[in-house]
Amino acid sequence: MTEALRYIYFLLIVRPVILVVIGLNVRRSEWLPQSGPAVVVANHNSHLDTMVLMTLFGMGRLKKVHPVAAADHFLRNPIMAWFSTKIIGIIPLEREVKGVRSDPLAGICQALDEGKILILFPEGSRGDPEVREAFKTGIAHIAKRHPDVPFTPVFMHGLGRSLPKGEGILVPFFCDVFIGQAIRWTGRKDTFMGEIHESMNKLEAEKEIPRWEVS
Repeated sequence: MTEALRYIYFLLIVRPVILVVIGLNVRRSEWLPQSGPAVVVANHNSHLDTMVLMTLFGMGRLKKVHPVAAADHFLRNPIMAWFSTKIIGIIPLEREVKGVRSDPLAGICQALDEGKILILFPEGSRGDPEVREAFKTGIAHIAKRHPDVPFTPVFMHGLGRSLPKGEGILVPFFCDVFIGQAIRWTGRKDTFMGEIHESMNKLEAEKEIPRWEVS
């Protein structure tokens, strides 16, 4: 039943809002992972970020795609917890380890073992509109545990103006999405993070280039 509700929600509400009200310009959509296990890492300016990325995968892959989100925010009451886990399909992440034996990455690792495609925002939380922050190194710990899993970098521009942090009114600003080549664990945290940061810098630089000059 909940799978059907999730499908209907994305088909009749999310996709029309993202594709019609906002509108997307996506570069290299073919570089998105076609199957799991896989991880998409992206910058984070708006709650719409998740909806845009899930829309890019289409309805056929929706069942496999799950965003990772902070448990303390999205599970803070029963109604939000049900909607977040059953309809949006989040993998809850405990930002504060509650016990010595707790593993905050357990849910993520289990989802990857099950062949899921995960969406991660390594900045940690939504920042100032259209300002990209450095990625936290938690993604390197995930990559180390799953060295064969591809991490696809994605840079989004425009959503920080459509629905920025602290605002509840949607403003229809066009969104540009730039997708980079997948990166895998290199054996060293600093090298892996360096490749991720370099890719994100290149993707962000593309927004300054006229569209007709980018293949």
